[in-house]
Amino acid sequence: MRLDKFLKVSRLIKRRTVANEVSDMGRVFINGNPAKPAKQVKENDIIEIEYASRTLKVKVLKVPQGAVSVQQAPDLYSVIE
Repeated sequence: MRLDKFLKVSRLIKRRTVANEVSDMGRVFINGNPAKPAKQVKENDIIEIEYASRTLKVKVLKVPQGAVSVQQAPDLYSVIE
């Protein structure tokens, strides 16, 4: 699954266009490397998102194949920091 879509489906970022913009600005990293919106996300990847006031670091637990409900979204990742 593409990074921008995963960020939206997991609700780490509310909209896919915002996820695209944040990735293009170089504020999203996968396993320590800057990631473009089209980068493929795999299980056990570490995603870091630099927000204005903090940095969120999560580990991908599973990559969904389709739509995910609001209740299932937190099960896709675990927060590291």
